[in-house]
Amino acid sequence: MADALIDTNVLVYAADPSAPGKQRRAIEVLESLAQAGSGVLSAQCLSEYFAVVTRKIDPPIPAEQARRNLAHLCRIWPVAPLTAAVVLEAAQAAIRHGMSLWDAQIWAAAKQHGAAEVLSEDFTDGRTIEGIRFRNPFFDL
Repeated sequence: MADALIDTNVLVYAADPSAPGKQRRAIEVLESLAQAGSGVLSAQCLSEYFAVVTRKIDPPIPAEQARRNLAHLCRIWPVAPLTAAVVLEAAQAAIRHGMSLWDAQIWAAAKQHGAAEVLSEDFTDGRTIEGIRFRNPFFDL
């Protein structure tokens, strides 16, 4: 199985009990990827995860626990760094494909890492941009 870049919302749903169906699905997806050794994270998504789970979910996760969660995620999966090359590729994709820079950075991190797909609810399910497919693991919920 080719690598799949895991977007922030998948990580957040796994930690957020307020949407039990999405939480179950996110946990299933993450466990499946971990078992297959086929997931990849981006530094951007890890930063977003920390910001969201410590401030925007109810109840929020204590900051120290969220930091430990990040360390755990980094032990499980490789992390695609946010580099100048990723930012430049993202800026070009934002121009070419009409994406926001933030979404384009996720796409560019997947492309630079060689991931075949991005798992996220924030993109059109099934859309492919320059060989990277977007899949919404929550599409049927």
